[in-house]
Amino acid sequence: MQEEELSRREREKLRQRQEMLDAALQLFSEKGYHNVSMHEIAEKAEFAIGTLYKFFKNKEDLYRSMIMEQTDEFSSLLTEALAGPGNEVDKIYRYIQVKGEVFTRRKRMIQLYFTETRGASHNLMAGMDREIRMRHRKGMEKLASVFENGIQKGYFRPIAVPFYLAIALDNLISSFLFLWMEDPESHPLSQGIENIKAIFFKQILN
Repeated sequence: MQEEELSRREREKLRQRQEMLDAALQLFSEKGYHNVSMHEIAEKAEFAIGTLYKFFKNKEDLYRSMIMEQTDEFSSLLTEALAGPGNEVDKIYRYIQVKGEVFTRRKRMIQLYFTETRGASHNLMAGMDREIRMRHRKGMEKLASVFENGIQKGYFRPIAVPFYLAIALDNLISSFLFLWMEDPESHPLSQGIENIKAIFFKQILN
């Protein structure tokens, strides 16, 4: 009974924390990081300011937690896509699809990060940028490994170093997704994803 009670208490804390992060994301997106106070976040989330400070020591801590948690989730989903069933062609197709889906679900967060990269505390962002780049590098190494295996098995033509293939594909996807975020009507997501598959695989498939 005591363990069950503790479990419910922990779930409630997680729910409250997520509501605070959701409120902060909405306010940061609408007004910009520098124009939002902890008091406004607490009010938006309908919690006392003291409760907010129990979860986050200051606004920078809250912002950093928000971005890094989303980055970790993003990385985890892409890793799962590459580790899933099927051959190397299937894995790359799934990677393209999942990255598009993640951008769709996390559009507001991604826009916020790139808008505020130079707007938030310089030291905070410098540290976050390093960590995010490290996670991205590890992701590219995993993607490169799939290309390397695919080349060895004869699925892909050895037209470039596997790591460069990973970078090329990732940048192609990201470039389109940013176009889509800026003007979704002119650049429909599903059409863009299918075009990326066609462009890339025309060059590399045996």
